[in-house]
Amino acid sequence: MKKWYSIICLGLLFLTCGPTEKVIKIGLVAPLTGDVKTFGESTRNGFTIAIDEANAQGGINGDSIKIYIADDRNDPTEARNAGSKLLNQDGVKLIIGSVSSKCSIPLSEVCQSSSAVMITPTSTNPKVTVNDDNTRKDYIFRACFIDPFQGMVAAKFAIDNLKAKTTAILYDVGNDYVKGLAEFFRDNFLKMGGKTIIYESYTKDDVDFSALLTKVKRANPDILYVPDYYNKVGLIAKQARQLGIKAVMMGGDGWDSPDMLKIAGDAINGGYFTNHYWLDDPRPEVQSWVNKYKSKFGSNPDALATLAYDATTLLLEAIHAAKSSKPAEVRNALQNFKGLNTVSGSISFDATGNPIKNIVIMKYSKTGQEFVVQMKPE
Repeated sequence: MKKWYSIICLGLLFLTCGPTEKVIKIGLVAPLTGDVKTFGESTRNGFTIAIDEANAQGGINGDSIKIYIADDRNDPTEARNAGSKLLNQDGVKLIIGSVSSKCSIPLSEVCQSSSAVMITPTSTNPKVTVNDDNTRKDYIFRACFIDPFQGMVAAKFAIDNLKAKTTAILYDVGNDYVKGLAEFFRDNFLKMGGKTIIYESYTKDDVDFSALLTKVKRANPDILYVPDYYNKVGLIAKQARQLGIKAVMMGGDGWDSPDMLKIAGDAINGGYFTNHYWLDDPRPEVQSWVNKYKSKFGSNPDALATLAYDATTLLLEAIHAAKSSKPAEVRNALQNFKGLNTVSGSISFDATGNPIKNIVIMKYSKTGQEFVVQMKPE
């Protein structure tokens, strides 16, 4: 009697519960609070759209996706802790993030040591995907171009298009992204025949730049290059114009934020910056993306949202191609991608996990951002 009772119970349990559904765990690390929280919000928006689309289509290879989101507050220690929690407590082995290079570098170290795949949407410092000895972190990738390319393009545009001969460079000494981009721009500007006459640093907490900008005014450069994030650039731009500095301002992709004009006002008008895509690009991938983002959030997607969508799409395509969510197999699929179309362009990965892709020059005006030119890797 007990034997038959046990068999009946097991049968009822199987019929009631059925087979266990397989779930793919994907994590996001981004600054949802802190000094660049708009970057984190845009990144989360792009990430969730890609995940929602995949789940609405039945998941990947029939498996649904469960997301885990962690806030790093744009702090390197918090980024490392967020990655450790996702990996060790939540069991996540596939991670999108982080946003700033100073956070993605420690996050990449945690992910690499755990053999977990990480794709940063927007961190452009070369050290994200390579160690200090330039060996490859083979589980780490990015959806954006890197700073040596960005710095070279900015210098070339300044020399060839703006006919600049001199530049002043101001940078945050404690930020890997800002410091690295300043160096790459400076070195390329020199190689192309220009001269850097001011090269000065400040710290993250500085808000009064009058002493530095007084030096800039006396030097009277053609270009004032400030490769920082929009919140700091906005303050510097306002103070520069108040002092009567006439130099053309230039910077990097950290300038791309809907809050730039709110902070800088007219002071940023005429400023140029390197970026990853532009809204009016006629490619169908771009226009489809812009429309779906606007319908969901009521605003245009900035580069942060776009690259987060692209990074997440890359990860999902790799899982699909590998027919597996095992990190090693997903990593191999990513590395083998050739000419995969994304919103920000066609992507093929080089030997160090960096995409080979185009770059655009944008300009701020009273009405917002204007597309200037697109440039290809040489």
